[in-house]
Amino acid sequence: MPLLTIRHATHYTYKRPVTLGEHRIMMRPREAFDQRLLSARLDIDPPPTELRWLHDVFGNSVAIAAFTGRTANLTVTSEATLEHAPLAQTQVDVEAYARLFPFTYSAEDMPDLLRSIERQHLDPERVVDNWARSFVTNDGNTETIALVTDIATSIKRDFTYVPRHEKGTQTPIETLQKRQGTCRDFAVLMIEAVRALGFAARFVSGYVYNPSRTEGVVGGGNTHAWVRIFLPGSGWVEFDPTNGIIGNRGLIRVAVARDPYQALPLSGTWFGLPTSFLDMDVTVDVHRADPDQFPSNAHGAVNSRRIGPLGE
Repeated sequence: MPLLTIRHATHYTYKRPVTLGEHRIMMRPREAFDQRLLSARLDIDPPPTELRWLHDVFGNSVAIAAFTGRTANLTVTSEATLEHAPLAQTQVDVEAYARLFPFTYSAEDMPDLLRSIERQHLDPERVVDNWARSFVTNDGNTETIALVTDIATSIKRDFTYVPRHEKGTQTPIETLQKRQGTCRDFAVLMIEAVRALGFAARFVSGYVYNPSRTEGVVGGGNTHAWVRIFLPGSGWVEFDPTNGIIGNRGLIRVAVARDPYQALPLSGTWFGLPTSFLDMDVTVDVHRADPDQFPSNAHGAVNSRRIGPLGE
């Protein structure tokens, strides 16, 4: 079971001092049977006057920071160490009634899955619908796992990954037309496609890493985005259309949401002249931790202290 350390730093620079409003921080990895959080630390410069934690409607850990005074810089750094248990594609299975598509979720599950099945983007000409339906065979023998796997791997194969640092996502139709996008664009496209077929799907924000030197993945150096689909018998299963990953191999969850805007790593307000904002720099580093150097009694301290510039 890999032992990983993640460092996620975001640095804002302003031309002249501004007043910071409330900031919402979602950088703490989720704890689950397949990823056990051993330690977590949150450093904020300048230190907030108040820092409180909450769980949002999806169970994500969210820190709310409040500030006073003025500053020309804001740095938020999250460091976490966790044990990660990769789930291979061969371990994904579904119950007998759902092995062939189409199927209907059970009466017990459906009420809680409905909002994750609802479409989020208009598709009046059924562009996404038709694209999703192209993966369904006409002989009535479409296997469920093969169907959603084909959608994920076809995006990796047929679309070009192009990093984009601006906020927001393309619409699924734009991504289909351009045949290129970021990891979050691909995630949104896949979510809408499988929802068009009746699957419950959610957006996931987190980190991606190379489980071995022989595997090449894209989306590193920043936060990554992928999809979770509910499959009877296996529950919520990860699908990364950017890298063609099925299961959670190389994927570390931080936030799960119905829409990308509910899973922003850092959001907040500032007050000053419109020209005050200069730059934002984000760095993410995921590497294997040394078990011998990791304290066995770490329990996830959360601190606010002054830290030096990035790279020190």
